[in-house]
This record gives sequence, C-alpha cells and structure tokens, in this order.
Amino acid sequence: MCERHPESAPPPPPEAARKSRRKLWEVEEKYHCPVIGSCLNLDELGRLARKSGYAGKRIEPYELHLEAVSLSLARNDASTRIHKWLEKKHDLAIRRFERAKADAEVLALWKEHLQRGDVAGAFWAVMTHKAAGKETRHTAYADLHMLSHQVGAGQAADLVRLAWLEKERHAQAAEAERQQGQLALKGMEAERLRQALAEAQERLSRMDALEARLTELESGQAIVALGRRLLMAEAESARARELAARQRVLEERVGVLRADKARLTRELDEVRAERDALEMAWTAENAAPTDCSGECHRCADRLAGRCVLCVGGRTPLLPHYRQLAERLGVRLLHHDGGREEHLSRLPDLLNASDAVVCPTDCVGHLAYYQLKKHCKQTNKPCVLAKNSSVAGFAAALTRLAQGRAEIGVREADHA
Repeated sequence: MCERHPESAPPPPPEAARKSRRKLWEVEEKYHCPVIGSCLNLDELGRLARKSGYAGKRIEPYELHLEAVSLSLARNDASTRIHKWLEKKHDLAIRRFERAKADAEVLALWKEHLQRGDVAGAFWAVMTHKAAGKETRHTAYADLHMLSHQVGAGQAADLVRLAWLEKERHAQAAEAERQQGQLALKGMEAERLRQALAEAQERLSRMDALEARLTELESGQAIVALGRRLLMAEAESARARELAARQRVLEERVGVLRADKARLTRELDEVRAERDALEMAWTAENAAPTDCSGECHRCADRLAGRCVLCVGGRTPLLPHYRQLAERLGVRLLHHDGGREEHLSRLPDLLNASDAVVCPTDCVGHLAYYQLKKHCKQTNKPCVLAKNSSVAGFAAALTRLAQGRAEIGVREADHA
C-alpha cells in the first residue's frame, strides 16, 4: 500500500542519537513489509519460517510474507532469527554504512547505492543505522517504493513487446522456411559447383604436362574460360557459406520466438482461467434445477439471501462486485481492509455477515489477520481469493456456493 507524505506537515523534531543500531522489531511498522520483501528472498524466508515453526512446505509465498511481516513487529523467536540472518547476509553493506557518522552521510551513501541498483543490503543498513534520521529512512523507503513501480512498468512494456515479437516470429518463420528452400537449392548448386571445381582442379593438375600441346591446339581462350568458371564457383561457394550462416542466425531467432510463444501461452491460460471463473458464476446464477441426485438444485441457491462480507479488494471495482452479488441474490457488505476505513468497524461487519471473501493481494496485514482469527473462532466460511479482479471475486463466490471455503465450517458440512 502506498503512503502519502503530507506536503504541508511541519518537519519532525530531530531524533535522539542512538548508541547502537536498531533491531528488526525496533524499526517502524510501515517499513517491515519492504524489509521482508526486498532484503530476503523466498527461499531464505521459507527456511527461516520452517526453523521458527510457523510455516510448512506448502505455504503460499504471499501468506509466508504476511506471516513474517506480522511476526517481525515484536521481539520473538522468529523475528530474532530473521534479524540475525539479515545481519549476516548484508554484513558487507552494514560495515560500509558504519563509516557514515552523520545523517547526511547516511543519505548520501544510500543515494550512491540506489544509482548502482544495489538496494537490498543498503536498505537494511539505512533502516537500522543509529545515525539515520526519520526523514532519511522515509526517503529510502520512498525511493525503494518508486523503484518497484518502475520495474512493474518495465514488465508491462515487455508484455507489449512480446505481442509484437509473436507477430514477428510468424513472419520470420515463413521467411526462414522460404530461405531453407532456397538454401536447399543453393546447396545442390554448390555441390555441383564443388564437383565442377574438383574437375577443374584435376584438369589444372595436368596443365603442366599438356601446356605445350594446348598451346599448339588452342589460342588460350579455353584457359581463360576455365578461369572464369573457377571464379564463378568460388563466388557461389562464398554465397552458400553466407546463406548457411544466415540460417543459423534465423534458427536462433526461431528458438527465442518459441520461448516467447510459450510464455504468452501461459498468460493465455491464466486469462482463460479467469474466464472459466466468470462462467462458473454465471452458471451458478442461471442453472436450472435438476433431480440428478436430489441435492444439485441447492447449488444455485446456496448463497441466495446470504450476507457476504468482502474485506479488501479494489475500491473502483466495488460496483462490479455488488452487481455480481445481486445476480446471485447475495447481500454484499464491504470493508477496504484498513486503507481508508478504520479497523474498528471490521468486528461489527464480521459479526453481521454469514461468510467472508478476502482478496489477499489488496488487503492490509492487520485486517487480514483479524478476519482470519474471527472466522476460525466462529467457524464462519471464508474464501481467500488470490487476486482482486472481478473474475477472482466471482470465483470466490462460486467456491462459497460449492461449499469449498478455506477457513471455518465448509458449506458441505451444513448440507
């Protein structure tokens, strides 16, 4: 979540000088998310989680990140392990920043590392440096935040280029096929020329013995014509080598384009998965009752008249969430997960709802853990959607209708 820095706010008072570097749990809460996300990779985070006993082998990366951020806010066994690992991993950056004795020196050293793209260790060193002031830590946080946006924009540009490369690949494949046909013909011609060259070389090897006789029989024009044929053969051979080199380049480009096609195919599969989720929601709304097992007619009506709370998600998509809920006869409540609405409203909304949907890619840490704890204690059905798109919300409602909630009592237990 982005945090706005008020332009009109007065400058904060200078912090008291520290005698030692900050521990992980002493860093401000809003910096814990970028510290865990940028200064540790997923493999390291998974190993630390298993050693601390709060994660198994199949925990989702996002949930692992959320759990680590939550635990790092206070001093405990997990946060102590994470702190020691960060100190060990970024020891070189920490020792480099230790040479900075004043806040301005820390900021200048951070800017130097930012320009080089070496931000992981430098960010941890700034967040824990005893001379780094509040403004310096906020500047480092803002720089890292904007750097992540720029990387995301670069990835979007890559997707556009991938579409262009796919089109170019088809053109290049057709051109390569045409070139291969021409190359086959040129290869046959080159073989013929090599045979002609071998014959000419054999004839040349006998020229010394026959020179006197050829001088008598011919005026010398035959030798000139033979030389011309040799020159033509050498030119054709050079052209054949050039075409072979071009074929190798085209084959390499075809390999790159095939890899791009595979990547685009995976993205197409994701889009189709979202489409399937929307079709499932539409089917749940419009499916006619059947008597196949005596229970199928209940699938379309499982959510009718129920009250579902959506915690998080994208606020601009809320009208679409409500429209989809109305189609299924669902009364939808919403809380933005702590971005603008206060978390004090969340318990009342949780108590008033029959089930909960939470898009985990767009929700605050505290709201996530509050609703998770409530649903476990009250056995309330809850679906944790992987994304906050309309398709993801439709898939979550479909899972509720089918009794496949992840937290609390499943719908199948009530059937």
